[in-house]
Formats: sequence, structure tokens, C-alpha cells
Amino acid sequence: MKTKTNTAERNVTLAKTLAPEDVRPGDYVAVLSEEYEYAAFAWSCDSPLTSDDPLIRVRFRPRETTDPLRVIDACLPFVFVKEPKGKGRTLDLRAVRLARLDRAYAKRVWKALGSRAAKA
Repeated sequence: MKTKTNTAERNVTLAKTLAPEDVRPGDYVAVLSEEYEYAAFAWSCDSPLTSDDPLIRVRFRPRETTDPLRVIDACLPFVFVKEPKGKGRTLDLRAVRLARLDRAYAKRVWKALGSRAAKA
């Protein structure tokens, strides 16, 4: 039995994970994960968890999806982004992993979230 899927009806796109050097002003991005560093002694010196490195790095995926962000400017490893609500912030690409969003998708979401913020 064959299953037929009409992809023309389902305009599905994929976000692309970005290397820091691939981030460009004008890109719409989302945070995929954040990395935190903890001192090894904070883990009670448990030998399987610690190594010769004095830092333990832990990567977390955001619990809630974040709004699309628009890249305004970049001076690696720092990137200045703007939220749909107009608030700007700086991301350190040594601590966050970004994905480039499909431009049409990001613009639709950006517009919807921006208009929702204007009503509030």
C-alpha cells in the first residue's frame, strides 16, 4: 500500500542550525539551546562527572519556544537581536546555538506577535 503526501498543500520548511560565522544582519533566528558553565567543585567532586577541566558545561533546550529574533548587527561572538515587541538584546554565541528560520514563516510570526504586542 502506498501513502501519498501532497507537500504543496503543507508548506513545511526547516530551520537551519547556524555556525556563528554564518549569522548575518537581517536573518530571522531562534535560540535552539543555551550552554551554562559550572565550577567542577559545585558537583561535590564526583569523579565520574568531573574531569581535569575545572568547568562542567551543561546544554539546555529552552522550556518554552522563543519568539523569532531579527539580527540587527553582529560583532562575533556577540549578536544584537530585536524581538517582535521591539525590545533589543545581545546574545553571546559562545553560550547559545541559533537556527535560521524560513524568512516567510518568520515574517508571518513576527507580524502576528508584533500586532499582539501593540494591542496590549
